[in-house]
Amino acid sequence: MDEIGHVAQIQLFGEAGSPLGAVNYVTVIMTWVVMAIIIVTAVLVTRRLKEVPGRLQLVVEMFAVFFDGLVKDALDRDDRSYLPLIGTLFIFLILSNWIGIIPGCEEPTKDINTPLSLGVLGFFIWHISGVRAKGIIEYFKEFLQPIFLMAPLNIIGELAKVISISFRLFGNIMGGSIIIVVVSHLLMFLLMPIVLNGFFGLFVGSVQAFVFTMLFLTYTSVAVRSD
Repeated sequence: MDEIGHVAQIQLFGEAGSPLGAVNYVTVIMTWVVMAIIIVTAVLVTRRLKEVPGRLQLVVEMFAVFFDGLVKDALDRDDRSYLPLIGTLFIFLILSNWIGIIPGCEEPTKDINTPLSLGVLGFFIWHISGVRAKGIIEYFKEFLQPIFLMAPLNIIGELAKVISISFRLFGNIMGGSIIIVVVSHLLMFLLMPIVLNGFFGLFVGSVQAFVFTMLFLTYTSVAVRSD
């Protein structure tokens, strides 16, 4: 079970030979693969749009309508400016979680850098959106509620959102991978590990992608809504 905790890395060095850090090349490659799948699918779907949609176009349209409704309900307004962001985020996450089912592939979300980067991205999007919607003074006044003494706790709470949303996704995906490895060695790679791989990849991966996306949308809604 040496693969538990093992990270495939490439060491980076400066001009003087001093170490600059390391890059998990598997995560980078798998992320590129997921992005390539999204881009190719988008090109194929939008290349020949029809009034009577085919199967692929129908699936994409149903997906867009579903998330359009979620975004409108969360933001409480007919604003589609956040729909591409939320929809793309969910697609990226669910494909990143599913790709681990394929032999020889690993989930980019199993590397803490991926969910943490998305959490940091969300942090800036939430607050920039709040400033744009309410104005910088009115928005930051909310950090003084209910009294100004609560400002440090409110700031810590905002930072905690990043940790919470990131480590929830990372913990579930990494935990599933560890369980699969342990059970595989115990049962000598019989049928049960294959079933577990499908369960954690498809079911848990789908749930965690949806949870992360909904939390992302909820935090954005809290930042932009006035009530």
